[in-house]
Amino acid sequence: QVQLVESGGGLVQAGGSLRLSCAASGRTFANYAMGWFRQAPGKEREFVAAITSGGTSTNHADSVKGRFFASRDNDKNTLYLQMNSLKPEDTAVYYCARARVSWTTFSQASYADWGQGTQVTVSS
Repeated sequence: QVQLVESGGGLVQAGGSLRLSCAASGRTFANYAMGWFRQAPGKEREFVAAITSGGTSTNHADSVKGRFFASRDNDKNTLYLQMNSLKPEDTAVYYCARARVSWTTFSQASYADWGQGTQVTVSS
């Protein structure tokens, strides 16, 4: 099992930027793909981005493509989500998760470990 702790959330104006971090415990971080998901009030949790175990390939949801960028530093056991051009509809609790596989996947059932989430609020 991998423990995940997100940080970097906060309140930002529309058009602004934030960078989320997800610190992972354990030695197996580099073996697995990682993902970012979000859940807005009254809505189901949804896929945002995923990155392969080696960090060479990413997938992003259409709603964030070109604005959000997932990356990772396996030496630091840390996952990142750079969020630019933020919109009020990006307001949500953001979660990082460890996949059971090394390739990217948007299926929540493919993720074994989840962080506690960090709140991102974008004001208009």
